[in-house]
Amino acid sequence: MKIYTKTGDAGTTSLVGGKRVDKACARLESYGTIDELNAQVGLLLTYVNEPADRECLIGIQNRLFVVGAQLATEAESSHTLSSTISADDVNILEMNIDRATGGLPKWRGFTLPGGCKAAAIAHVCRTICRRAERRILTLNATEPVSPQLLAYVNRLSDYFYVLALRLNFLQGTEEILWQNSCK
Repeated sequence: MKIYTKTGDAGTTSLVGGKRVDKACARLESYGTIDELNAQVGLLLTYVNEPADRECLIGIQNRLFVVGAQLATEAESSHTLSSTISADDVNILEMNIDRATGGLPKWRGFTLPGGCKAAAIAHVCRTICRRAERRILTLNATEPVSPQLLAYVNRLSDYFYVLALRLNFLQGTEEILWQNSCK
């Protein structure tokens, strides 16, 4: 099987269901950014050793494939997806946020992105997730997106933030707090 089809050489691609669209459209920007986030989560996994954190991240990667499929399928498409993001997915993510914050020191203020390698990559995941959310909201302005999908992506950036705090804590790396002054 050849991986290349040459059908996208003129700047278009197919959505789920076969409709051809411009590769620079809001829908493609949305699920392309989700794909970028998923790749970054894969990199993050190479630095995470805690079994519960790894299990959560692999679960997130699987859900990001579902997010991408939902975004690649127009509402009027006759294609039915085998899986969609649900309120249960949002609840599971919230439980993982709560688990990740358990045992962390009291919040002392905003932290600068960085710390140990794993935490720094988690911060990159957080920022890509925020960009994905903005792209999805742009799409949502003209083509409705599932409220559960919107909530999931919003919670996901929160998860990456607390995961970064957790990873630094587990590594014994001190957070660098934001200072409202330049020296």
